[in-house]
Amino acid sequence: MMILLLVLPLAAALLMLLWPRIAPLLALFSAAVCSFLALQLLLQVSEQGTRYWLLAGWPSGLAIAWQADTLSCLLILLTAVLQLLVGFYAFATRARDKLSQGFWPLSSLLQLSLTALWLSRDLFNLYVCLELLALVAVALVSLSGRKAIKPALNYLLLSLFGSLCYLLGVVLLYGAYGRLDIAGLVSQWQPNLLTNSALLLMSLGLMLKAALWPLHGWLPAAHAAAPAPVSALLSALVVKGPLFILCLLWLQLASTEQAQAMAPLFAGAGLAALLFGGWSALRTPFAKNLVAYSTVAQLGYATLALGLMLKFDQPLIFAALWLFVLAHALAKAACFLAIGEMSGTLGGKRLTTLKGASQTMPLAMFAFAVAGGSLIGLPPSGGFLAKWALLQGLWLQEQQLFWPLALVLATLLSAAYVFRVVVLAFDRADPVAPDFSPQVLPQWLALLPALAVWAMALFSEPLLLLLRLEAL
Repeated sequence: MMILLLVLPLAAALLMLLWPRIAPLLALFSAAVCSFLALQLLLQVSEQGTRYWLLAGWPSGLAIAWQADTLSCLLILLTAVLQLLVGFYAFATRARDKLSQGFWPLSSLLQLSLTALWLSRDLFNLYVCLELLALVAVALVSLSGRKAIKPALNYLLLSLFGSLCYLLGVVLLYGAYGRLDIAGLVSQWQPNLLTNSALLLMSLGLMLKAALWPLHGWLPAAHAAAPAPVSALLSALVVKGPLFILCLLWLQLASTEQAQAMAPLFAGAGLAALLFGGWSALRTPFAKNLVAYSTVAQLGYATLALGLMLKFDQPLIFAALWLFVLAHALAKAACFLAIGEMSGTLGGKRLTTLKGASQTMPLAMFAFAVAGGSLIGLPPSGGFLAKWALLQGLWLQEQQLFWPLALVLATLLSAAYVFRVVVLAFDRADPVAPDFSPQVLPQWLALLPALAVWAMALFSEPLLLLLRLEAL
């Protein structure tokens, strides 16, 4: 089953190159089958426990290590389902004629690289997955043509710098320990200057690739240039890959002493991201840039939760971290698809284009508002579940009032930029052409992930239980 999850997207991408006319059907079929397989794998791992294996039977230390645990399976399922939804949107939207045929094989390769990344537990294999992910993401951003060349090139160069930092850290660890599997490194790990340097180098590279504050500069321009389906994948999935590796490094590999030293830096960076990203989203005049800066802000919740987890080692905070990731992925996919459909149909990039959108394109505007409710943290959305879990984890600690107050301020900023769009959309609409006829199906497809993030409330208990057990 796990092999099929890797082979199927690769086979689909290769077949698309041979038969480009049926590329959309191949991509959708592959994503649908992978969604089913990912669900089966999640149920299997939940019942039978974590599965760990070494590629091709090589001895530990030489083989490439793979691991399927509950968190990995959740992320594989999320990747496949969003791949399917975004694929349907790309196929259904009127703008599909402008979407290069290259989108379909690249999107399948994106799914392959992310699935392999979620399963990998070997630092060099993670590097390979990270590189494939970055190259595919850059190629997807460049699909918009000449206007995307500069943002795509900027993304590529910064991503390469991040890769070099990560690879240098890997080389240092291999030189010291002669192995790169995380389980083996943990058994031999010593906190010293070399491991400190390796962790910092790898963290710098990963933060740059994940667009974590203050290394987020490439993200807004890349989103502005990319087609709406690409922006949805970039924000919902691509930036989560480096974040996942960052969590592996600091939650599994680093010593308690190293983790405690880094905790305030991550927590501070997360808080700064919440404030800076929210303020930037509140001030930008462009619709896609608002959603892009919102990504910077929302990733701040995950970074903050990582810092607090390193400090307090509280399973509820670990659960909150990944609930933020899951909720953000669904909400941000909905936001980008809805904004992309409204901007493309109404013919403008500025927020003022969305004036009266609740009357001209009510479904798309409803999708944005529903997803925005999760970004704010309104109950019982996935965003609320994540914040509630984080607050519960903090309440178990003594004299921790600062962080809850910071969360309240960040929530107010989120509400401000979401309502900035909603208020504009409920303004009186300008007259439209008699032949104005927005497509309905793409708007429904944008609404589905927004509804899914609210449906997380139906599975809140098993999700919290599984993620808390994963932290133990």
